Amino acid sequence: MTEPNGGSVLVLTNQLDSTADLVVSRLNDRGVPVFRCDAAEFPQELMLSATLEDGWSGALDNGLRRLDLSNVRAVYYRRPEEFRLPDGMSEAGRQFAAAQSRAGFLGVVASLPCLWINHPARDQQANYKPWQLRIAQGLGLNPPRTIITNDPAAGRNFAAGIDAPIITKSLGAPVDTVIVDPAEFDDSVRLCAHLFQEWMDKAHEVRLTVVGSRFFAVEIHAGSDAARVDWRADYKSLTYKPTAVPGDVRERVNAFMHHFGLTFGAFDFIVTPEGAWRFLEVNPNGQWHWIEQETGVPIARSIAELLEKGRADD
Repeated sequence: MTEPNGGSVLVLTNQLDSTADLVVSRLNDRGVPVFRCDAAEFPQELMLSATLEDGWSGALDNGLRRLDLSNVRAVYYRRPEEFRLPDGMSEAGRQFAAAQSRAGFLGVVASLPCLWINHPARDQQANYKPWQLRIAQGLGLNPPRTIITNDPAAGRNFAAGIDAPIITKSLGAPVDTVIVDPAEFDDSVRLCAHLFQEWMDKAHEVRLTVVGSRFFAVEIHAGSDAARVDWRADYKSLTYKPTAVPGDVRERVNAFMHHFGLTFGAFDFIVTPEGAWRFLEVNPNGQWHWIEQETGVPIARSIAELLEKGRADD
């Protein structure tokens, strides 16, 4: 168990985050002090006072509990919401206050020299899918052939050179993957960047959740046509099976994590009928609670153990 002076874990997320609830419960079981708050509580419900001395010293205070900023062993950065500002502010005033809050509150918190799962700057970098794909390709994780374009002619030319169906998926907000007909690419493609990829035959897919040096790989088997295109489209049809990670994939995923400075990552792979693992994407702040519920893999416990230790795995 943890010594009383081992420092607190700061959990920064929204109040309805059941995934964070599970980690907080595991930390409580281990006797680790936890201060949970949401960026949305600042500045109306959460007080920040930070003085630059040897680093930032001071506290976060929500009226019920107080966090000593100089005694934080780790931060679990999940899914905080936007700042809640007082009603009646002008739009210009609201924008200014939000910018000040972001720079002040998140700036102080982001400077804490401790273990992060994950640091928001690392999350932001790793969220860029084109960047993910380039690094994955360079490491030999073999992502699908891809084009990112707002030129419909370039999209059609790309598709003509691939003897396979073409899919599109979102570069940002979560939207289901769909198979598209390149003959239908029109001027609407010009309105934003689009990602088009080759469709790959699959035996199944794998969700690989990485927590420090621990790997939790689970096969996802689709039970419907919709789920075979994108398993997120039909959760009820899915079946799951924990699986082993090939040694070469493990080494390359470790290198990927190191490149982006990640402590946690939720990776999606296709496994081809021949058994090859093909990288699709990583969500550095991806969901995992349902995987633990379906299979029993101890992700929450592993996150809690890493936060308790307060340092990256040796």
